[in-house]
Amino acid sequence: MLHSGRVPTTTSYTVPDTIRRERADKVLARAFPEHSRVAFQRALEAGLVKADGKVIGQADEVLRGQVLEFGFPETTVAELKAVDIPLNVIFEDKHLIVLNKAAGMVVHPGTNTGEDTMVHALLAHCAGELSGIGGVERPGIVHRLDKETSGLLVVAKHDAAHRALSDQFASRTLTKEYIALVSGVPKAESGTIDSAISRHPVHRHRMTVGEGGRPSRTDWAVEKKFGGLAALVRCRIHTGRTHQIRVHLKSIGHPLLGDPTYGWKPNPALPVPPRVMLHAEHLIFTHPVTGKVMDLHAPLPKDFKQLLTALRKL
Repeated sequence: MLHSGRVPTTTSYTVPDTIRRERADKVLARAFPEHSRVAFQRALEAGLVKADGKVIGQADEVLRGQVLEFGFPETTVAELKAVDIPLNVIFEDKHLIVLNKAAGMVVHPGTNTGEDTMVHALLAHCAGELSGIGGVERPGIVHRLDKETSGLLVVAKHDAAHRALSDQFASRTLTKEYIALVSGVPKAESGTIDSAISRHPVHRHRMTVGEGGRPSRTDWAVEKKFGGLAALVRCRIHTGRTHQIRVHLKSIGHPLLGDPTYGWKPNPALPVPPRVMLHAEHLIFTHPVTGKVMDLHAPLPKDFKQLLTALRKL
């Protein structure tokens, strides 16, 4: 179980007899798992680690019986401006926050974004609560959602939570379910798409399925059919590839409504979708500090519900 909060200004640790000679960052990261090895490397670089009273560097090794003293450099204030933008909070404590992201909101700042991203909003919302991710006072975005995708997004407030949550996403030990509206109605009621995904060789902003890509798996099931023209599909993804659901459903002939990048075309018999109709609806993960199982749902946003209402009239 991980522990949070800042360590005291100086902490002492005696290298155990089981260690003959090893780098200090490895020894300390193993002894204090609530802090990353990178954090100890930053402390060594800043001259904040001593062995038997002498300052040591990143390349120095320590011996059994030596007394290590360490502290951490102050967290650097983020260069980004905190902007007071309303957020739909599903869960929050001092370790993490789970949001129901609005469609149209960009998560990370970039060259073509303004001061209206999720990170800008979180800097304002979490003012004074961020102990630093990688030494910088910023929210730890654990995973991504496309700009037009709405739904659950998990954010860490400190390094230990960020690392533990990232490990869960990387090891696929959590449950991620999405709701999608697709063109046409699949012939089967459910299925699994187990097709590798890679970047498109020509259109670099798109992904594609085929040999040579990264293994990717999506389970899907039809929840409702609309006049043979569209369907509501629940997807559970076992990997987290870029545009995974969009690419996979296109590969079986059912692109998402509102997604021209992956084959959707307007149909005069259907209402016009306002965006790519994908919503991260359900997430189960283990709290990185308490160990509690977090089973969270994000209600469908207004635009999704309105399109569903229109489709039910077909």
